[in-house]
Amino acid sequence: MSRPEYGVFLGLDVGKEEHHACGLDGDGERVHDKPLPQSEAKIRAVLEALSAHGPVLVIVDQPASIGALAVTVARDLGIDVAYLPGLAMRRIADLHPGSAKTDARDAYIIAEAARSMPHALRRVDTGDEALADLEVVVGYDDDLAGEGTRIANRIRGLLTQIHPALERVLGPKIQHPAVLELLTRFGGPQGLAGATRRQLITATKTRAPRSYDKLVTAVQQALTEQTVTVPGTRAAEHVLPRLAAALAGLLTERADAARQIEEMLDAHPLSKVLTSIPGIGVRTGARILLEVGDGTAFPTPGHLAAYAGLAPVTRRSGTSIRGEHPSRGGNKQLKRAFFLAAFAALSDPTSRAYYDRKRAAGKKHNAALICLARRRIDVLHAMLRTGTLYQRPTPSAA
Repeated sequence: MSRPEYGVFLGLDVGKEEHHACGLDGDGERVHDKPLPQSEAKIRAVLEALSAHGPVLVIVDQPASIGALAVTVARDLGIDVAYLPGLAMRRIADLHPGSAKTDARDAYIIAEAARSMPHALRRVDTGDEALADLEVVVGYDDDLAGEGTRIANRIRGLLTQIHPALERVLGPKIQHPAVLELLTRFGGPQGLAGATRRQLITATKTRAPRSYDKLVTAVQQALTEQTVTVPGTRAAEHVLPRLAAALAGLLTERADAARQIEEMLDAHPLSKVLTSIPGIGVRTGARILLEVGDGTAFPTPGHLAAYAGLAPVTRRSGTSIRGEHPSRGGNKQLKRAFFLAAFAALSDPTSRAYYDRKRAAGKKHNAALICLARRRIDVLHAMLRTGTLYQRPTPSAA
């Protein structure tokens, strides 16, 4: 982030009830160092008072959630806002003496980092209402996904405990509507064993038109593999239908959230650019848009790859240790989106050919996917900067 001549660097260590604000002038002298209540009037008064010293740059460690009000008030006053990532802040904190962890010290470190190391800052995207709405819905969808995974694991754990053979059949398809309907209607192994084949087919036929017969046959075969009743089965018969119904409800909510995300994404001018790339769908496209924006915050594809944690890190010590290793840092959500998009792109001939070359070179599956994700960042960065859609490469002339 380029640095104009600011008169005050105001670091905000944000909190739910109040922030701590530390303002430094260009020479590093404190011009403000006080708690700042989470109130529009108080924030506005402090920013207007500090503007007497010259242009103000507000730096926050959380631009969304609890820091959103401060960011919005600063923008309303025409004041620049920047973001210092938490990982960078903790590393910069090691450069300062002392090991105390206080709001005042954190606010000072944020302000000093902005004053002396502007390259560590990230831009806070302009107040785009559509992106703000998209971030709320995407966050809600992430919460639903996490809760759905927890319930699915709980169901599989119960089935493994009381009837492992049945879990081997239903577990891998636990989120399929037909499987959830079986568990909701009949419960666990005892309820399924007491149902007739006709009842099982009636419950699954509309939800798995092409595979219902195979599913019912596999369930009945699994039920014959165990004759003893494991302690806890009776209670599980009551719990499993409730868990299955809860999971089915979560999946329905996720489908509704996906439709809402798709509508919001389609309304954004960069949506067609993102979704034209093979492997990038609604959810991954929304996450990339939220984290990357139009790409102008990253001068080169290498900067974007480093931010996502997909750039290899060189480790060398004399002549004894050398080589490049995957980065363990970066934006975890963005890294996951690029990784999932690369995995989904394996059906694309160009992406598959690159992946196969990496595998032939001796790389394992995940390492080859990371290489593919890194290569696709080059393409994505150029497309975002120019606003052009993805074009499949044509075979070169012999």
